[in-house]
This record gives sequence, C-alpha cells and structure tokens, in this order.
Amino acid sequence: MVNMGGFSFRSLAFMLFIVFLVWSASFDTCIARRGKHWRQRRSNSASLAKKKGKSHGNGHHQHHTGVPKPKAPPHKAPALPPPAPKEKAPKPKAPPQKGSTTFNVLDFGAKGNGKSDDTKAFQAAWAAACKVAASTMIVPAEYAFLVGPISFSGPYCQANIVFQLDGTIIAPSNANAWGRGLLQWLEFTKLVGITIQGKGTIDGSGSVWWQDYPFEDPIDSESELIIPLNNTVQQHPPMPIRNELDGKMPSIKPTALRFYGSFNVTVTGITIQNSPQCHLKFDNCVGVAVHDMRVSSPGDSPNTDGIHLQNSKDVLIHSTDLACGDDCVSIQTGCTNVYIHNVNCGPGHGISIGGLGKDNTKACVSNITVRDVVMHGTMTGVRVKTWQGGSGSVQGVLFSNIQVSEVQLPIVIDQFYCDKSKCKNQTSAVALSGITYENIRGTYTVKPVHFACSDALPCMDVSLTTIELKPLQEQYHLYDPFCWQTFGELKTPTMPPISCLQIGKPSGNRPQRDYDAC
Repeated sequence: MVNMGGFSFRSLAFMLFIVFLVWSASFDTCIARRGKHWRQRRSNSASLAKKKGKSHGNGHHQHHTGVPKPKAPPHKAPALPPPAPKEKAPKPKAPPQKGSTTFNVLDFGAKGNGKSDDTKAFQAAWAAACKVAASTMIVPAEYAFLVGPISFSGPYCQANIVFQLDGTIIAPSNANAWGRGLLQWLEFTKLVGITIQGKGTIDGSGSVWWQDYPFEDPIDSESELIIPLNNTVQQHPPMPIRNELDGKMPSIKPTALRFYGSFNVTVTGITIQNSPQCHLKFDNCVGVAVHDMRVSSPGDSPNTDGIHLQNSKDVLIHSTDLACGDDCVSIQTGCTNVYIHNVNCGPGHGISIGGLGKDNTKACVSNITVRDVVMHGTMTGVRVKTWQGGSGSVQGVLFSNIQVSEVQLPIVIDQFYCDKSKCKNQTSAVALSGITYENIRGTYTVKPVHFACSDALPCMDVSLTTIELKPLQEQYHLYDPFCWQTFGELKTPTMPPISCLQIGKPSGNRPQRDYDAC
C-alpha cells in the first residue's frame, strides 16, 4: 500500500466511489424532472389541440398519427356589413301610466272621425283626469269627435283640471241620442278651478233643432215694437225645411256648454257654434272668467243666447265676439259683481238683464258693469227686462261707452216683458233703481230709447249722460224716445232729446218693501 504523505490509496478510492454515487443520484433526479416537464408540455399541447379541434373542426373528430401534421392557417370568415337598425313597431296606444298628468281622449279609444260615437272615450278620459290635481284632458287638433250628452262632474274631482280643446266636438243630430229632451249637452258640475281652453270648436248641430221653430219657442217681447214700413210683421224667419227621413227632435232644447256649482271657472280661446239653444251657461258659479273666445250662430236662430248667467257672482267677460239669435249676454236672477267689457255683439239681441220675475218669482241683481262694447245689427242694445208680478230688485247698473251701429232699440227698460201672445196685468214688479247710461253713441233704426216702467213701482235714479243716437231709416218706422213712469236725471243734453224722462223722484218716494229687499 503506497503511503502518499500519510494518505493511503485505499482511502482515495473510497472517496472517488462516494463522489460517483452522489453524481449518479443527481443525474437520475435530473432525468426524472425532465421527463415530468416533458409529459406536462405534451399533455398541455394535446389539450390545446383538442380545444382547437372543437372550435375549427365543424363537429368532425381529428385523428393524430405519431408525426404531427403541419397546422393550417385559421380560416377567416368574410367581413359582413353591420346589421341594419330595426324599425320600432308603433306601440299600441294605452291609457297613461300611473303618475301621468295628461289624458288624451285618443288613448282611451276615441276615433275622432266625426261619425263614431266617442262619448265613452271622453267619459273614461275624464274619469282618469278627475283623479289627478292640475291634470289636463286633451282633445287633439285635426280630429272631430261625435259626443252625446255627457257630464264632467265632481264634487270628488281634484282641483285645477284643464280641458284642452283643440279639436272639434260635434253634437249628435239623431233624435234618439236625446231621449225626451235634455237641458244641456256638455256639462261641468261641482268643480274647483276648471279651465276650458284651446283653439277648438264645440258644434251643437243646431239647425236640426231650429227647424221646429216657431211652434214651440218663446218670442222676444221687443219684437212687437218693430213695425216694418209696409205694416206687415214677419213673425218668424224662415228655417230650413225638415228632411222627411229625420226624426222630430225633442221640444226641450239643450244648452251647448253649461257650468253648474263650480268655483274659479275659465273659458278661453274656443269657439262655440250652432247651439240648439243657449251656447254657454253659468249657473250657481263663483269666480268666472270668459275671454278671447267666440260664439257663432245665425241671427235668426231662435233663443240661442251667447252667454247666460244665473245665480253667479264675481264674473268677468271680456275680449269676446258674440254672434247669435238672442241676447249676446243674458244676466238673470242671483247675479252680482258682473263686469263685461271689450265685447263685440251682433247679430243678436244685445246685452240684457233679465227677464226677471217670471211666474211671480223673486229676482235679485246688483253691481253690473257693461262698458266698451260694440254692437252691430242687433235688435236691442243695452236692456233691462222684467215680468209683471215679480218681486226683488235690480240696482247698481252701469252701461258705459257703448257703440251701436244699425241697432233697432239701443236703450231699453221693459217692465212689461212677455214672451207669449198675452200676459196678465199685475201690480207687483221687480224694483229698478240706480241705472246709469253714459257715452252711448251710434245709429238706430226704430227707436233710440224705450223706458216702460211699472205703474206700481216706477224706475228710480235713472241717469243719462252723453247720449248721441242718430236715426237710420231702413225698413222700419222710426219713433221718438218713449218713457213711462221713469224718474232720474239728464246730466248732459242728449240727441235726440229725451224730454219724457221725469226729473227727480216719484211723489211719496215709496219706501223699500220687504218683498223688494234682496
């Protein structure tokens, strides 16, 4: 054994053997790790190939041999143009959703063709609008709606509803739609803050009713004062000849538009035409405003008052054109604080207070102002008319700045009013006092002034200032001013002179009696 500096050969061999074993173990571990990584890569490659086969193979299985095939480049589909946007199909109209404040009658089934009956659609639209405060019920433009008698009623409706009328509402001309007769066609009752506005039209189809005239309608008493030059009186104007196929309309003729028991009512912008009887009526209303609207019916349409007021107070009417066959404005019992100005009237029977006291009733009217009015071709101008036998009073009336043109009887007080062939003479009467006429100018064709007051209760405190009326001979006899039991004063000279007015007060200066008080 060779000893190399104390280190034996045997020891060297043993150390080399240990090194060999360590190296062998490291080599096996490296091979094992390499095989594991290769298997993972191969497994991952196979999995990826399987996925690609599913996405590009159109359902066919791909078979592999030991040698991998070269991959074909992926197939690209040709570019397609973007799809055209789909046109939205029109949605069927449905009633407004909860929370809406506008209610269009078309959304409730109205046809608007002027032939189909749209009454139920209007009822449904109103029922919905009624539940919502400050809502708007819409009657759209460019449609004509045939609507039968209908009531848009409270008192449980919310306040401040707007009836937006831009289309046309037509009344049925079939007698069956009216039963035995109704007093109104379109009625709004017991509402607060109701407004009808727009550029639309209410057409009452009145001609089918007027042709029953003259057999069933009252006659204006003042027509008896108008005598044609040929001494023949045309009692009734000609009316259209009835179609034999038409059914006879009821004898009771409806008002076109009526408001009853309502507060803060406004009517503006619309046209009411060809009403069977009165066009626009306010009964038991407080706070009424009518402006920038129009009434239109022929001058020979019977009893077709323009605006009729009864038992209403705080009324303002202005900037309105009224053409009809009776009073442009009729002020009946129970009215107070009425102000009318800037109104055009004609044809028609002027602006009248009354007739009051019919059938021995009590009538009370006070604080009425009519000013800045133009009247053309009317029967009367400004008038107060009462029946014999009535009671109550009219007081505090001003007619100012009235321009008349070809008016038959511009200034009238008639306490013997009678719209029948004969009325019984009675001593009791509605008391008239405090009636002022000022700045009334223009032309008349029959008589400038006609004051016919009660024998038992003369008219008192009748005042005339700046009355200038010139005669215009046309087809009627001309008459001088007439006064009977009329007391007051002439504050300025008049033309023609009204010398028949008795200055001062009647003898005895009768006291106010219980039945005169209002």
